[in-house]
Amino acid sequence: MNKVRADLVPGLKEQVVDAVTTNETLWFRDSSPFDAMRFKVLPEIIDEKANSVFPKRIRVWSAACSTGQESYSLAIAIAETIPNVEAWDIRVVGTDISPAAVAKASRGIYSKLEIGRGMDAINLQKYFVECERGWQVHDRIRAMCCFSMRNLHEPFSDMGLFDVIFCRNVAIYFTEDDRRSIFERIVDTLSPHGWIFVGSSESLIDMGDRWKPQQHCRANCFRPNQPVKQLVS
Repeated sequence: MNKVRADLVPGLKEQVVDAVTTNETLWFRDSSPFDAMRFKVLPEIIDEKANSVFPKRIRVWSAACSTGQESYSLAIAIAETIPNVEAWDIRVVGTDISPAAVAKASRGIYSKLEIGRGMDAINLQKYFVECERGWQVHDRIRAMCCFSMRNLHEPFSDMGLFDVIFCRNVAIYFTEDDRRSIFERIVDTLSPHGWIFVGSSESLIDMGDRWKPQQHCRANCFRPNQPVKQLVS
């Protein structure tokens, strides 16, 4: 481990990260966040941006995106919600600490076994092209997505602002202090009207009143930059 920390062997750190990273993922995982995106979040964001300087610009961050299934699922959900999506400025940013995962996500090619984990036949025909190694995400969906390596323990100040952030099933592996630090820094990248989605077994209510959960389509989501409504007795 001393060699890894000191980065004495070229490529060793990346090999260790790939070996220990959990890349468990599937298409439209837990379904409810994607239902909330389509039927609540995206329509609301579109309405709120209607009179803004950039009314057709939407930014989404898929943190700890693994091999890209979540990012592409988000892009498909957006395409299903916005009929003329090609006329919009859409960017789904997928980040992960694993170089191998990011490389695979960027290629957008998945085996039949990987496709079989959550991708329905209708979306498969609409948004994928069959290739020698299985199925490749269609260019019009890939054009909406970009992928890069990022450690969630490092600063996010260079990422800009996002309308929606998915950070699901990753903070559960961190210490309590690291978990708090990550989400407090994530808020700095969230637009004033933005949404944060966490995993189905996660909750952020212990972080204070601003983390009151929103209940939409059974999804675990929060709007920490929105004023907390006070109950009138």
